[in-house]
Amino acid sequence: MTFLANLDDQLTPDPEAGEPVTPSLLDAMARRGTKRISLALQGGGAFGAFTWGVLDRLLEAKVSFDTVSGASAGAMNAVVIASGLASGGADEARTGLERFWRKVSKAAERARRTPFVSSGTVLAAIAPRISPYQFNPFDLNPLRDILVEEVDFEAVRVKAPIRLLIGATRVRDGALRIFRNGAITPEVVLASACLPHLHQAVAIDGEPHWDGGYAANPPLMQLVNATRASDLLVVQVIPTSHAELPTTSPEIDKRLGQITFSNSLQKDLEALSIMTKLSRAEGRASNSRLGRKLHRLQLHRIAAEDHVDGLSGMSIANAEWSVLAHLRDQGRAAAARWLMH
Repeated sequence: MTFLANLDDQLTPDPEAGEPVTPSLLDAMARRGTKRISLALQGGGAFGAFTWGVLDRLLEAKVSFDTVSGASAGAMNAVVIASGLASGGADEARTGLERFWRKVSKAAERARRTPFVSSGTVLAAIAPRISPYQFNPFDLNPLRDILVEEVDFEAVRVKAPIRLLIGATRVRDGALRIFRNGAITPEVVLASACLPHLHQAVAIDGEPHWDGGYAANPPLMQLVNATRASDLLVVQVIPTSHAELPTTSPEIDKRLGQITFSNSLQKDLEALSIMTKLSRAEGRASNSRLGRKLHRLQLHRIAAEDHVDGLSGMSIANAEWSVLAHLRDQGRAAAARWLMH
């Protein structure tokens, strides 16, 4: 069953024209019990701008969110919208997302002007060979300042109208750590986005953590257990397919990264599909809480690779504004089409 199946054509807006979703469409969503959804936001560096576009369109359509899980860039998008919703509602969340991504782009531009990384290849070449504890001993990270400026973490902890599940990978044993609203700080979000070749591990409660994408990108099974909504939308930004065989070292490294950061989601989706089929096999809901959830669950997915030409050849480190704006626009269009289905 699709999210808005069997709606009359006259209720369907034109996504290319950028029409807002009409009140009658929202009424239909509410009647189906799908006006409130949960989100699983995959991480993927600059590709997170595609997710920004999806969120912007959903917020514009006045779709509300129950629970949001995220890793890395997905975690950043999640805390920005949580802060915006807590401070001023959907409009502030949309404005906050744009401010955040503009600052990310400006920080990347300043980094490109630095002689050490101006070519965009020096850091990439040495990162796998020299530890960030050597080339970045003070652990400088512009994202820290951007997060502090753009996210009201106190509001996220105590006032946000959505529940958050932010994932990070514990270095000691590779275990997934889930941080909920009351525990979310700038360090938690930075840990969720900590690539170990570029930044020192982020300590939380004395435990070092790396990017959440290594353990779950994004946390999905935990979201299914936590959500109170029957509709769950996965926003996938890392491409799963790549047509040509990588033959150069940079191409091989890029493809290995894509496989690493997409495998956990593919496995979770497969496991969830099997669990859902089993829960429905007898044609009635299970007596268990999880079984009842699985019986009602409507799982949806928007994949950036289905909407962005050449995504697998693009770099997750390219935060030029023209690239981010293109990804945002494609995300908006993808969300608009999804709302029609």
